[in-house]
Amino acid sequence: MDRILSEERRFDLTEKPRHIRWFLKPLTWIFSYPTVWVHHVKICRDEGVRKLKPPFILLCNHNAFQDFKVATAAVFPHAPNYVIAIDGYLKREWLIKNIGSICKRKFTNDISLVRNMKHALSSKGIIGLYPEARYSLCGTNAILPRSLGKLIKYLNVPVATLLCHGHHINSPYWALGDRKVHTTADYSVLFTKEQVSSLSIDEINGRIKEVFHYDDFAWQRDNKVSVKYPKRAEGLHKVLYQCPACKTEYEMESSESELICRHCGKKWQMTEFGELKAEDGQDIFTHIPSWYEWERKQVAKQISEGTYHFEKQSTIMALPNPDRFIPMGKCILKHDMKGFHVNGTYRNQPYCIDIEAEGQYSVHIEYDYLGKYGDLVDLNTLNDTFYIMPEGTDFSVTKLSLATEELFKYYEAQQGRT
Repeated sequence: MDRILSEERRFDLTEKPRHIRWFLKPLTWIFSYPTVWVHHVKICRDEGVRKLKPPFILLCNHNAFQDFKVATAAVFPHAPNYVIAIDGYLKREWLIKNIGSICKRKFTNDISLVRNMKHALSSKGIIGLYPEARYSLCGTNAILPRSLGKLIKYLNVPVATLLCHGHHINSPYWALGDRKVHTTADYSVLFTKEQVSSLSIDEINGRIKEVFHYDDFAWQRDNKVSVKYPKRAEGLHKVLYQCPACKTEYEMESSESELICRHCGKKWQMTEFGELKAEDGQDIFTHIPSWYEWERKQVAKQISEGTYHFEKQSTIMALPNPDRFIPMGKCILKHDMKGFHVNGTYRNQPYCIDIEAEGQYSVHIEYDYLGKYGDLVDLNTLNDTFYIMPEGTDFSVTKLSLATEELFKYYEAQQGRT
């Protein structure tokens, strides 16, 4: 693709991050604190955090944009260098650079990111890192990269965690908005510098995996957090795309507080406490993440049988830099047992993008992107980001996401690395 888009400027991922400009720091606080106050966010700090000073790494879970605002308030008066995907810079490159952010193309192995993090820490910075690298689809933890432990060992600074609870309930990824839910956050030290030095990479990864376990819908249920918003189920069919009653895919729809299968007619009501109740009294899944994990198992079964396959004509656009999207017309998007394959023609030159399943542990997807592009999958190389929008309604980008993760696990198991 470098040849096809050779005339376009590429974002310089090697550019060293800067400290936040002094005049922008108060603006980040003004931007963040009203959200913290409106949602009555309770940040619970442990004793280690009260003594913690930069440099350190702050690992955060990722459910909504509110995560950044709470993290900014948690580390006050310091200002983190957040690792941000390139689309976060879109049409505001100067601003995002000057608040100290570090750019990353999602799910790529980029050594310049490691160097830039090291540079920021060398001047007593804080790295704000969202290791799941995408918003949670249903308020539960996502897969973490195996390389995270290696990165922490190399950077050799203390590590803290900020786990927010309720952000997905307040603004679910499948139906953005603000439902004025009161939320909480747990801010604690995970590793001291001495522990980072003494623990093995596997021990570090194991501890992070243990701590990064959360479930916003369980949190809502257990804390009896009521959401009376009448359209609380609208968009949920984007995540729950397969009916557990008749097993039909892509026939689910949602309206107001109701989830419906068009194929068999079964209906569920989403209660104010985030649970699903079948209209006919025959509950299958009352817990939304349980339905989602059941869908994962259906995809994993197809992969184990070697039958998984997706292919659609799609529309594609590129984002080599944050200036603008570049429309590239039509393409064929294929996802199969070997990974992603994109084939098309741009300015009379054929191109192909191949991303092997064995090398991609997850993928970023969007629902109704920017309100005009529909559902899409976001594929990245070191130089380019591609937004690919399949045509029609008989597909689910959620399934593409689940399949990417399960294919990676499948090949790991084959190689004896699980």
